[in-house]
Amino acid sequence: MKIIELILDEEQEEAGVEAISIVESPAIESDFIALKDQEIKLAKVDGDKKILMGALLIPNKPIYRNGAEGEYYIYFSKDTVQKASQMYLKNGYQNNSTLEHAETLSGLTLVESWLVEDEVQDKSRKYGLNVPVGTWMGAVKVNNDEIWQEYVKTNKVKGFSIEGYFADKMEAPNDKIKEEYSEDKSNQEILNKIINILTNEK
Repeated sequence: MKIIELILDEEQEEAGVEAISIVESPAIESDFIALKDQEIKLAKVDGDKKILMGALLIPNKPIYRNGAEGEYYIYFSKDTVQKASQMYLKNGYQNNSTLEHAETLSGLTLVESWLVEDEVQDKSRKYGLNVPVGTWMGAVKVNNDEIWQEYVKTNKVKGFSIEGYFADKMEAPNDKIKEEYSEDKSNQEILNKIINILTNEK
């Protein structure tokens, strides 16, 4: 089974994240939390309501895929996650959102975006979102009553999923990958994790 690192090809005009989708089963397996007016304690948005907070991209997390080319895993490095988060805002895509990657939505806006930098002190910890350092977090304001009532309050959507264009960095057998990245501890850890998953599935 292939293990593919997805990267940003900054020379391509349409590279990067184009939209944030609210979905029932997020590929990164990290649900968001819905913040209501009495629960919000975030700086500069205190008193607002209808805000969803969650992980947009988690670095080095193996994501299973099964498509026309068969089964494989993809993952994003910390550097790619950081670049993707910056390009999304730079391109002015804060209002781009969809439902289950199918229906374009209006009234949803990314109002906060940050990278987790500390295991303990990050804002996400206050809400029980224990994601790794380097994770791209987002808070989305939902000015769409239909979406809030029919999908958020009923738990039909549970997390974020990104939409965008990334390039494949690597397609190689497990042994070759381990050899090429043996000097990089962070890459070695994620590759070992993926290989362990593949081994356990057999």
